[in-house]
Amino acid sequence: MSDVADINTEQKSGRGLGRILLPLGLALVLGGAGFASTWLGFWSPMSLLAPHADKPAAQEALPAVVFVDIPQIVLTLAGPRAQTLVMTVKIETDQAHQAAVDYLTPRLLDAFNSFLADVDASAFEKRGILDIVRDELATRAVFVLGKEAFTDLLITEFRIQ
Repeated sequence: MSDVADINTEQKSGRGLGRILLPLGLALVLGGAGFASTWLGFWSPMSLLAPHADKPAAQEALPAVVFVDIPQIVLTLAGPRAQTLVMTVKIETDQAHQAAVDYLTPRLLDAFNSFLADVDASAFEKRGILDIVRDELATRAVFVLGKEAFTDLLITEFRIQ
């Protein structure tokens, strides 16, 4: 009779290990699938925390954006070769400041031309010059227009002929 009792205890201990490993393995597989789906961009955990009712209200509250065209800048670059810089810029602002940006366009052109004329012609051959030019022009636009009227600067054309 003690042999039968030993067999039953051995079977129960093996079955208990399976009861522990099955949920643990299932949890690991589900956790890995959740991580993979998040990493691949199928969903975001932050989207679960964000309130869904506030999204349409936030979109309605956005101010209307206006893009003001600045006349094309054509500038002859100094140097041994005859090169011409052609640049077209737009200023992003809101509707309340559109008239001020239009009114101050000559000052913007003056600030942009004076900066671009001082840039060495060899600098335009370097990598990343467009980012530097955009940042410098944005700084000058903030100086002329003020922080309230200026939102962003977009370079729509940049050519060296």
